[in-house]
Amino acid sequence: MKEKKSAKAELESKKGLFIEIGLVVVLALVYMAFEMKSYDAITVDMFERTDVIVEEEMVEITQQEKIELPPPPPQQPILLQAVEDDIEVADDIEIDAEATVTTEVQEWTRPVQEEEIVEEEIFMIVEQVPEYPGGDEARLNFLRNNIKYPQMAREAGIQGTVYVGFVVEKDGSVTQVKVMRGIGGGCDEEAVRVTKMMPKWKAGKQRGKEVRVSYNMPVKFTLQD
Repeated sequence: MKEKKSAKAELESKKGLFIEIGLVVVLALVYMAFEMKSYDAITVDMFERTDVIVEEEMVEITQQEKIELPPPPPQQPILLQAVEDDIEVADDIEIDAEATVTTEVQEWTRPVQEEEIVEEEIFMIVEQVPEYPGGDEARLNFLRNNIKYPQMAREAGIQGTVYVGFVVEKDGSVTQVKVMRGIGGGCDEEAVRVTKMMPKWKAGKQRGKEVRVSYNMPVKFTLQD
């Protein structure tokens, strides 16, 4: 079956009309282009720069005359005088603000300086240790014969060893007796009492000289059945 075209859809007959419309539009655009005004670009400098010329002030330079100073006087040698540095100033000096020429002034006497007693060193280890007169056997016999077992320790059944420390002086005397470790019950006090009763020991020596020596001694307390 052969298709039929509508007369309204046929554009070939309207080709001339479309060409005329296109020419009119082109002419209008050309006309408008010629009518438009153009403006020259103007550059405006917002900050006008001016050169300021500052005249330099000429300062006249004057030459100072050289002044000769006199030489310094020769220095005199300083004589140093040695003085004692152990002079003591008394703190009990009274100053009488109302004193006159006729006021009697008491003569100041220099206080007597007490000699400082320097305690000699106590040695812990020496070349020759202190020795009880007669040796250790005599020392043990002295302790057995003089120690009285405390009644409190006897009733409480306390027994053991009390360690007593003391110092054997250069002359052999026993000083600074104290308990190093005790057992109580009155045994500590009894050990100290008997230790203070001991006769003079044979002093310890260091490099052939008698010295003070620290000594520790055990005192044993034992209950007899």
